[in-house]
Amino acid sequence: MAQPTNTFDTYDTTGIREDLSNVIYDVSPDETPLLSAMAKVKATNTFHEWQTNTLRAAQNNFHVEGSDTSAAAVTPTDRLGNYSQIFKGSVITSGTNDVVEAAGRTNSEMAYNILRVATEVKLDMEKALFENVARVAGNATTPRKLAGLGAWLKTNVVNIGANGANPSGNVGGATARTDGTKSVFNQAKFDTCMQSVWTSGGKPDTVYLSAFQLNKALGFVGNNNQRQNGATGSVNNNIAVYLTPWGSVEFQPVRESRSRDVWIIENDKLALATLRPMKNEALAKTGDNEHRQVVCEATMVVRNQAALGLIADCTDS
Repeated sequence: MAQPTNTFDTYDTTGIREDLSNVIYDVSPDETPLLSAMAKVKATNTFHEWQTNTLRAAQNNFHVEGSDTSAAAVTPTDRLGNYSQIFKGSVITSGTNDVVEAAGRTNSEMAYNILRVATEVKLDMEKALFENVARVAGNATTPRKLAGLGAWLKTNVVNIGANGANPSGNVGGATARTDGTKSVFNQAKFDTCMQSVWTSGGKPDTVYLSAFQLNKALGFVGNNNQRQNGATGSVNNNIAVYLTPWGSVEFQPVRESRSRDVWIIENDKLALATLRPMKNEALAKTGDNEHRQVVCEATMVVRNQAALGLIADCTDS
């Protein structure tokens, strides 16, 4: 039916208050699986160093009774290092914007935004750990950079595509790896890498890979490949733990790693060495505003790259 003549409705009213929810819905990803799983240690210089060593290969060991003992040659340790990288983000708000009543903020506009910035900096740190970037010492005009995983692994790398190459030189982190022609990630390549890590003495526990590559892993087969129902009416299509003769690993999807890389990691063999813990600090006031920054300085320690594995150059689309 038509509206009666002269009905005063909401279209005519000028005093209706806005209906704005007091909740801000944000579904942006904020997980940092590798950063969270790594050991945390303290750095005391912008170049953080550590040492690695390996045992000689086993050999036939037998001697004549009463014979003299000859000293074996001692292999010196390898001295490795990585540069600390400065991570930061900032926000500036006007004096007025910090006192007006805004929806979805329990505190001030600055407090709301500085929390967002801190989360973004953590995501940046996670991305840096997975990067194929060589370390950079930096200078007065060039920022220091930490060497990401791509610049460290060379012992247990499989599926290197045409024109691809492991990082060159004997100093870990000094050069990035050369990407090669991509090919499809599969179970055979994964098992080969797991065996290589085991042969080197590694005990991997986690596989970090993109959603695209995880879908490939869901197709792995074994002697018990049934997808069991977790409850009536539900289907379990997940690969939580993969058991191999070379160890058992959990699959952890990550967003900040390059999709072409599948990492087989022993989390205990990585650490975050922090020179300056993440801090929220005020910057100089230049007017009717407040300027704050979140800053952190840290680097990655690869305690022994031979305990890690990489299936490189995987097709990612």
